[in-house]
Amino acid sequence: MERHLCIHGHFYQPPRENPWLEAVEIQDSAHPYHDWNERITAECYAPNAATRILDGHMRIVDIISNYSRISFNFGPTVLSWMENNTPEVYSAIIESDKLSMQWRSGHGNAVAQAYNHIIMPLANRRDKTTQVIWGIKDFRYRFGRDPEGMWLPETAVDIETLEVLAENSITYTILAPRQASRIRKTGTGKWRDVKGSRIDPSMPYICRLPSGRKIVLFFYDGPISQAVAFEKLLNRGENFAYRLLSGFSDLRQWPQVLSIATDGESYGHHHRFGDMALAHAINYIESNGLARLSNYGEYLEKHPPTHEVEIFERSSWSCVHGIERWRADCGCNSGGYSHWNQQWRLPLREALDWLREQIAVRYEFTGKDLLKNPWQARDEYISVVLDRSQDNIDRFFKKHSRKQLSREERVTALKLLEMQRHAMLMYTSCGWFFDELSGLETVQIMQYAGRAIQLCENILKVRIEDQFKVRLGRAISNMPEHGDGARIYDKFVKPAMIDLKKVGAHFAVSSLFTDYMEKPDIFSYQVSIEDYNRIESGRTTLAIGRISVISKITRDSEVISFCVIHMGDHALNGGVRTFIGDQAYSSMKAEITRAFEQGAFADIIRLMDKHFGMNNYSLAHLFRDKQRKILKLIMGQTLEDFRAAYRNMYNSNRLLMGFFHDTGMPVPKEFRAAAGFTLNFDIGEMFLGETVDVDRVQELASDMKRWNFPLDSVDIEFAVRHRLEIIMKTLQDDPGNIGLMTEVRKILEVIRLLPVEINYWQVQNYYYRMAKTVYPEFSARADKGEADAVQWRSIFKYIGEMLYFDINAVLEDI
Repeated sequence: MERHLCIHGHFYQPPRENPWLEAVEIQDSAHPYHDWNERITAECYAPNAATRILDGHMRIVDIISNYSRISFNFGPTVLSWMENNTPEVYSAIIESDKLSMQWRSGHGNAVAQAYNHIIMPLANRRDKTTQVIWGIKDFRYRFGRDPEGMWLPETAVDIETLEVLAENSITYTILAPRQASRIRKTGTGKWRDVKGSRIDPSMPYICRLPSGRKIVLFFYDGPISQAVAFEKLLNRGENFAYRLLSGFSDLRQWPQVLSIATDGESYGHHHRFGDMALAHAINYIESNGLARLSNYGEYLEKHPPTHEVEIFERSSWSCVHGIERWRADCGCNSGGYSHWNQQWRLPLREALDWLREQIAVRYEFTGKDLLKNPWQARDEYISVVLDRSQDNIDRFFKKHSRKQLSREERVTALKLLEMQRHAMLMYTSCGWFFDELSGLETVQIMQYAGRAIQLCENILKVRIEDQFKVRLGRAISNMPEHGDGARIYDKFVKPAMIDLKKVGAHFAVSSLFTDYMEKPDIFSYQVSIEDYNRIESGRTTLAIGRISVISKITRDSEVISFCVIHMGDHALNGGVRTFIGDQAYSSMKAEITRAFEQGAFADIIRLMDKHFGMNNYSLAHLFRDKQRKILKLIMGQTLEDFRAAYRNMYNSNRLLMGFFHDTGMPVPKEFRAAAGFTLNFDIGEMFLGETVDVDRVQELASDMKRWNFPLDSVDIEFAVRHRLEIIMKTLQDDPGNIGLMTEVRKILEVIRLLPVEINYWQVQNYYYRMAKTVYPEFSARADKGEADAVQWRSIFKYIGEMLYFDINAVLEDI
């Protein structure tokens, strides 16, 4: 009988965007990457878009996209980040779906997802509907087609959720085997109990719904999926292939579909090189004709369900207690601290449920005067989230506004809709999944709640935050220093809140160190500079100005005046206030400028208090990324002095250190500290200059080895990789540049002198692209005897060998 193989990857990360900036700020724990989205993309999402097929000697023979071969879904919030931050990877995912449609009878591999990963059975009907509609519209926007299937977050399901899917023309979803209750062959009356994961996962099933609608359910193979995620099955591609094949049975008398489903991050992030194990397993199975790769849509078209199923309601794949992990201390956790409890889960959910209802009543009451149907407008607001251009906003209001709205009314309507967006984002499942109330994921959903509250209070002039905090206070942290939910809210949410004045303060302070354009973007805000003056006197700099700040999300705006003075190092003081008129502004500007020109700095501080009151700001109020850059700039000379001191200490005592070493005496730790820092720093600098001094790197590497100093491998790997990627990207547009080719060769040679493993993934991608596009031309010219082409081909092949390609295999079709 036919054997069909469908491997599904659920690619998703908790949202990490600052709700007020709509951007992910720098995360130190992700070093050397900017943040965890960037790191996981580098470790998983990108490699799966261009994974390597290796031969028996671990040489690369081909590069393929796993996304074109497996079924997959991406969280819409992840794709949104990727579209803006890693567009090449994003495009590769979209193109892989298009390619799969050519191979899979017009059925694409991509599957939609309920929008922001909420636990659907715990949502009300209205939120379920919006989550599904947003998931569909987001999918259509990105993949250019309607989705056939939809992934349910944590596969959490109830009948109402299935009704909403079917109502919105979703054909199928994927569940865990333990979520099936009983089955029967269609047309017969006898049900068979399959509790305890006893359902046969090799076929699809129809689930008939109370409304008369129906939906198809696929159940993945539990043991094999579990082995992929938790049993190191991805350590070897051959083992993975054999285990996949074990899921088929010769006893079945129907076209089998072996389906597995895991977090997509298993293939590269949780298991390094998991992407290659996946590719190898697929390649082995396909090349030997052991099964046919398929996806759910294609299989369903060719083999409609012959059986029906009933499910366990309020069940999921990651909680054996159903869906209690997201509302109770059920015992499911990540296992890090056995003495902790998760009793905080219920009061947290109750607080958010209370907030949702408070916001919903006010949204509907205020929204009905502006929008024809506030809830239908919310369902279609995803079109604005995806495209915030003015033309698109105009189209949205033309369709949904009850009347011709003034600018102020439009701002109010957008704030109401944003309030509702954050009221859904605050239910993102990750907030309950882990062990502790003060964890990053839980603080993140509290921040979404904080943003919703801020918008509600701003629009409606009501106070609901205090009542919300009373309810949060019933959630108790496992960590005494954090107390309860109310304290965590005050500690981590309140300081993160941003308004237009804070954006103005950020501009004012950072303008002392940045030459802004006339209308700079600051994350989700735009600043228009109406007046700006910067004066310097020695180490002291003064800036006075007037700006207009507008939110690109709500279109809310405010004109702000400011004054900021920097007196060296981190001594900086600034004042910001709402612009109250030309006369007051001119007076402030004249008085403070006069005091600055007279060198009366104490008077400046007094005048700032006079004109700006308590609205004072400093470097501490900068948004995190800019704050880091400015502090690095301020500390530049100081750090250079430290480096010079270390270098002088090392150079002056290098021979003495050698004597200590040669005579077997321990090198004093003071010497080791200076030498270790200097050698690591100098090696890193070698890869930042115009050319790489091979002899100098060799000398530095020799010293590192001689004195057994640990190499700062993380930072050096990052510097080397970045340098190579820049050169190889340049070669895409200037492939005949022998100088750049030689530079790549030198770097690859010299890096072998250092005990560091370089991630050549992107470099190899560029090389492979050149091999398939420009190599044939240069090779043909070399065959004709052109000297430069002969040299180019020789260097190109040598680089390929250094990058672990099987050159004969890669170039054999050219």
